[in-house]
Amino acid sequence: MVVKINRISHVGIAVKSLEQDGEIFDGALGLRETHREIVEEQKVAVTMHPVGESRIELLEPTDALSPIYRFLNKHGEGIHHLCFEVENIEEALKELKARGVRLIDEVPRPGAGGCKIAFVHPEFTHGVLIELNEVPKS
Repeated sequence: MVVKINRISHVGIAVKSLEQDGEIFDGALGLRETHREIVEEQKVAVTMHPVGESRIELLEPTDALSPIYRFLNKHGEGIHHLCFEVENIEEALKELKARGVRLIDEVPRPGAGGCKIAFVHPEFTHGVLIELNEVPKS
């Protein structure tokens, strides 16, 4: 079995301020914010900015315990992860684990927009943090 990736869902960018960096993406680049929410589980505020069939996701920590807070302290602002949309995240995780892929999450967790998400360890992907997400069925 092969993991079925539908598309690049988004590129996640860690920022210190959604307001300040949102102005860069919205104003200077013309990428309009279409969604904003706080994801309590990740302790992060998120905005989405569509680009064709994909999006730019800006991530601002809401707490010092946020993974984004730790990322900003270690690396500064910039690309945090690349996200692939999959049809069935549980099956995708099962298949990746069977292939020996190191996972951060073996069980999906709640993400922005009601998605189920899980992360692949960057050790497996040459330092790139990969997020998998499954969009809720409507």
